[in-house]
Formats: sequence, structure tokens, C-alpha cells
Amino acid sequence: MSQTEQIIERGKRVLIGNYARLPVVMARGEGAFAWDADGNKYLDLFAGFGGCVLGHCHPALVAAATDQAHKLWHVGNTFYTEPQIDVAERLNKFAFPGQAFFCHSGMEANEAAVKLTRLRGGQSSPKKWKMLSFNKSFHGRSLAMVAATGNPAVKAGFDPQVPGFTQVEPGDFDALAAAVDDETAGIIMEPIQGEGGINLYPPDFAARVRKLCDKRGLTLIFDEVWTGCGRTGHWFGHQYFADSSGKSVLPDIMTLGKAVGGGLPVGIMFARPEISALLTPGKHGCTLGANAICMAVCRTIFDVIEREKLVEHAAKLGEHGLSRLRNESRIKVRVVEARGRGLFIGIELKEEAPRIVEKGLEHGIIINLTSKKIVRLAPPINITPQQWDQGLDAVINTIATI
Repeated sequence: MSQTEQIIERGKRVLIGNYARLPVVMARGEGAFAWDADGNKYLDLFAGFGGCVLGHCHPALVAAATDQAHKLWHVGNTFYTEPQIDVAERLNKFAFPGQAFFCHSGMEANEAAVKLTRLRGGQSSPKKWKMLSFNKSFHGRSLAMVAATGNPAVKAGFDPQVPGFTQVEPGDFDALAAAVDDETAGIIMEPIQGEGGINLYPPDFAARVRKLCDKRGLTLIFDEVWTGCGRTGHWFGHQYFADSSGKSVLPDIMTLGKAVGGGLPVGIMFARPEISALLTPGKHGCTLGANAICMAVCRTIFDVIEREKLVEHAAKLGEHGLSRLRNESRIKVRVVEARGRGLFIGIELKEEAPRIVEKGLEHGIIINLTSKKIVRLAPPINITPQQWDQGLDAVINTIATI
């Protein structure tokens, strides 16, 4: 039995089998590349479910974590620490005026957002407490976020569902408006549906949702767990949204995860100040949220993205990638469409391809499959043009062989 096989057998004995793990042991990474324990090299086009937004072991992130580790790790949120303030100030700079709550994951950020939405709704008469979301959405795997998620497979086995969550078809504004009643507190939506298959909305949909929320006194949450930190070619996915006059469509609350930690556990709920003021002491918390090491890395992620103009870089490479995928004759017979924004791309196949991730590994790339037949690409946004073209070549070759 090889060393890799031995490690896998050890893992099978002691790790819960809730992940469909591949028979590969990853050992190290550098930039856009990862190596397994047998020395095989892969171009990582999925970046740990988007978490490694700057790739593996980025020198600036390693330095930030190391420097902070020699200063202060964690003291709890009964004290101020400068790294978390720095991160919140960067969100004000790149998103909109607001205040931040820090936790460990996007799921926790969404939980906090829904709690805050209910606090706001509780000031109304009758009290507003219900939430609307969309089919094909994904907001996390806690009991409440399972109820918010519009995917029957995620809900299976966890009945009875947490009450107060209803889904409608994405992009169907009339259905959404009809679902609002006097007890509806808010709407949660991903600017681009991630787990659902990189699904975009009609051009005017978000603006109409914003107007509906203003008219009915609802809180609008944009779940940016997948679309934050420059991945889509804007700092945040909602920055693509505008009304007919060109005015930006802003949320009341934005949630972040994945990329905002660069691979470390960071979640953020970021809310307009007049709403965040409702979250008074004792209403919500997170013991290790705003851990100083994580915050130092998070702060540095924003600085690197700004300094290296990676938002623009992601937009440019995304356009190039979509053009190649849409015009490649070798895969047209197998592909319904390629869609997305920036370096967040979905390739919908005409038929299910359950082993395409394994075939990708054989071609030297790490990719992902969601909804049974949608290949997802979410590489580090600092991937070079040459590496991106190399990866696209391998993606095309992989699809062409299924």
C-alpha cells in the first residue's frame, strides 16, 4: 500500500464521510498550483471553493499572518483591536457606508443577517419575521439556512423545516411580489447564484427588488459569500446592479465569506448603520470572530487586490475565458452555454458528467461540478493570463473527452 493509500485509509477511519472526497491527498500549494502527496501538479481552477482568492501561500498573506502571530492572536470582542477596524474601514471604502460584524463563515454571516432582519421587522406592527429567497439558491447548512436555501437536496432529511422561509423562482418578480405579506421581513439573494449553477438575473430584476423592499419596508440582504472580493470583476457582485437611471442598487445588509479570509475562516455581516444599531450587546456574538490573525490576513487581501488592480484583472480574464468557451468548436456539441462574470464561470453541459472532476485531475486541473452538469471555474483572481489560458485549454480538452 502506497503512502497516499495509507493516509486515505487513516482518514476513512477517523473522518466523518459527509464529503464526497476524491482519492487524492493534497500536500502543498503555491500561487495557482497545488501538488498532491505523490508529487502530481495541478492548476487550481476552483481555489478551495473560492476561498483562496489570491492562490496558495501568497507571500503577503503569509507575512501578514506571521507578523500578527508574533503580536496578538485573540482577546475576545470585549476589547477593540486595530486589524478588525482596518477591515471594516476597507469595506466602507469599497462597498458602502456600514458597520461590520465578524464571524467564521458565510453561513454564520447569513444567520446574523437574518437575525438582524428579524430585529428590524420586530419594530413593525404586525411584527415582520418571514424571509423570502429563491429556488436554486444556497445560503449555508445550519437549520435556518437550510430552510432559506432553495435546493430540495440540501433540505432532505432535516424536516420539520425552520418556519418562516419561502422560495420563489429566481427572476420572477411577479411571484416575488405576490409572496410578500404583512409579516415578511426581508429578502435574501445572491448577486449570482453559486451552488445553483452560476445563474444570473434579468438586467432590471435587482432594481425592482430594491424598489419593492423600499415600498414594503423589507430588508434586502445580498449574500456575497461567493461573489465578494473582486471575483466577479467588481469588488462585490451587487455593483453590477443599477436602476434605469444608472443609480446603484445597494443592499441593507451584505454578507461575505470564502474569499474574504483567503482560505482562513472569516465571515462578515456588513450592514447600514441605522440597521446595525439594533444589534445591541447580548443580541448576537461570536467567540473567535475577528481573530486578530484572520483580520490581519483579511486586511491584506483588500490591500493586495487594490494595489495589483486585480478587480480589473478578473474582469478582463473573465471576458477572455467566456469568449474562448463560447466559441470553441470542439465542445459546442456538449455545452448548453458558458455564463458568469469575471472569474466566476459556469459551463452548463447538455448531459450529466459525474466523473468530470476526476477527468480534470487527469488533465492536470482542479475544477468543480455542481447541479450534476455545470462545471464551475473560480480560480485565484491573480492567476496569470498564461496560466488562465493553460487552464482553459485543459478544461476544453476535459469536456471534449467526456
